[in-house]
Amino acid sequence: MVTALEVPADLLIKRVAEYLKNKVPEIKPPAWAYIAKTSPHKERPPADPDWWYIRAASILRKLYKSGQPIGVGTFRTIYGGRKNYGSAPEHFVKAGGNAIRKILQQLEKANLVAQVKGEGRVLTPAGRALLDSIAFDIMRELARRNPELAKYLPPRYARR
Repeated sequence: MVTALEVPADLLIKRVAEYLKNKVPEIKPPAWAYIAKTSPHKERPPADPDWWYIRAASILRKLYKSGQPIGVGTFRTIYGGRKNYGSAPEHFVKAGGNAIRKILQQLEKANLVAQVKGEGRVLTPAGRALLDSIAFDIMRELARRNPELAKYLPPRYARR
């Protein structure tokens, strides 16, 4: 069976973001999301109006890939970057935690993520199933275009 780690990450994140936007009513960006920067190292807010859903899909994939609890502090480090201080040397800064925390809370309310006390959050079986089913659909579409990828699908789906 195809897992979420066997398909290209950009395709998976894009599809999961579309799914979250259209079919999961618990995931909604707050009013401040369109004017806030995501991190101190960014100069401007995100240009994509759907960045909230893309970040939520990215967080789901990171939780899937990790397989163990990840907290807000670790996500702040993952999404951080180098801040430009002008003529002074650049240094790494963590991303802001509010957007990450709100996204995790919304994913928790949608039953895609569960909290482990003192350790962080993990993907629930429903979240894992969602990512795997979307990955399977992506792999089927890729196998139609490139028949060599059909060997990664179960035999009954390989010929369609």
